Amino acid sequence: MSEDATSGPRPGKTYGTYLRVDELLDLQTLSSDPPEHDELLFITIHQVYELWFKQILWELDRAVVLLGQDERARASHTLGRVRTIVKVLVSQLDVLETMTPLEFASFRAHLESGSGFQSAQFREVEFALGLKDPAAVRRAEHEAARERLRRRLEAPSLWDALLAHLARTGHPVGSTAPGDVPGPATQDAVEDMLLRLYREDPGAALLCEAFTDLDEGVQEWRYRHVKMVERTIGAKPGTGGSAGAAYLRTTIRPAFPALWTVRSRF
Repeated sequence: MSEDATSGPRPGKTYGTYLRVDELLDLQTLSSDPPEHDELLFITIHQVYELWFKQILWELDRAVVLLGQDERARASHTLGRVRTIVKVLVSQLDVLETMTPLEFASFRAHLESGSGFQSAQFREVEFALGLKDPAAVRRAEHEAARERLRRRLEAPSLWDALLAHLARTGHPVGSTAPGDVPGPATQDAVEDMLLRLYREDPGAALLCEAFTDLDEGVQEWRYRHVKMVERTIGAKPGTGGSAGAAYLRTTIRPAFPALWTVRSRF
């Protein structure tokens, strides 16, 4: 039986129901009363960040699985996607910087103790990359977040997955010849392995460059975040008890330091 053209579309998913648009658009609740115009921008930007963090974690977990299967090309492709997402994170700061210090000050008090420092998902991203800080587990604001971070703390990181993949494909850390017993994974031993790898295995070197691209992108985002905070609140302390820009400057460090330090040895 054909559908009557006058009866409208058959029941089923629509754009709005599939994406749950109504629920999504109901999540931007302003705390200022009367509403301060720029608070909506601030909320929207940070909610979008959390969505991107969720996607980054999804992709990093996929990359770990692919490396565990020695799917080098597909893992590199996944890391390239994450790098592109990080570029979007950087570009969002351009939008946030259209807000002047006075416009931010108009609603800043309504944040109370809220701070990006408390983002459990971003801490998960750090842990997934290999930047693991057990103290961050204790600082998480609720038990569900603490449990997620505990799992990330105990799970192999992306860097762990890379080293394991390289060892399986002929590049163990601490070994200089077939049959040698690998030594401890010291920084020097990792650099020695990388130096050999770059000279002998172009495919593995390209994978390491994908890791370096991602690491550079994350550091770029951190740097731009620092400058945005300095531009908006200067040297003031951040909300949530952090030291503001002074603290953020200390976070601009590589997740995969051996990939950077080895370059002085080429």
